[in-house]
Amino acid sequence: MVELRPRGNTPQGPAPAADSGVLVIGLGRFGSAIAQTLDSLGRDVLGVEKDADLIQQWSGRLPLVEADATNPDALEQLGAKDFPVAVVGVGTSIEASVLITGNLVDLGTPLIWAKAISAEHGRILQRIGAHHVVYPEWDAGTRVAHLVSGRMLDFIELEDGFTIVKMRPPRETHGYTIAESQIGKRYGVTVIGVKPPGKPFTYADPDTRIDAEDILILSGDTQLLERFASRP
Repeated sequence: MVELRPRGNTPQGPAPAADSGVLVIGLGRFGSAIAQTLDSLGRDVLGVEKDADLIQQWSGRLPLVEADATNPDALEQLGAKDFPVAVVGVGTSIEASVLITGNLVDLGTPLIWAKAISAEHGRILQRIGAHHVVYPEWDAGTRVAHLVSGRMLDFIELEDGFTIVKMRPPRETHGYTIAESQIGKRYGVTVIGVKPPGKPFTYADPDTRIDAEDILILSGDTQLLERFASRP
């Protein structure tokens, strides 16, 4: 007999509707961050965890169930097959991560996101049917490396080398409009918008003037953005 123990709902309301919610399996740092954020955004979410300490930590703060998701019977009993999206946040055990992902695939979960801790782990997850594999530690390390190497304040690499960054403007652009500084022609990057101090973000046009204290939002090839951000 599989033990399935409901552990309470959030203070705001009842347990989530399975047919519209997100199932988050594993409430470590990665999984709990996802579950908390989804809950704060008003999304229906159900956490699944077998560790007693984590259950105690999150009980009353998130809708959750105490269960071992490596057991397919446990997933069936909690109604996992009715959730359109599932997140496998287990990373400490590759075996558990693979078993849980495989169970979700067998249940026909339409969209499975899974955390991987290595390239080999990620390849296994993809081969057994995970739709999206994420590498939180690698992604965070890559992002921080870009931030510490220049004047970037934020860095989001989307795909195929296309990136969006937030940064302070190089000295050579101070006091000039985007057209006058010829950022696109000289550096091959696009200024999406400008945020002056204490003022809202505005989309940029050729007549937008850049001041020293402004924050720029740019897009383009990662290497070209690095080159622009390295300007004094």
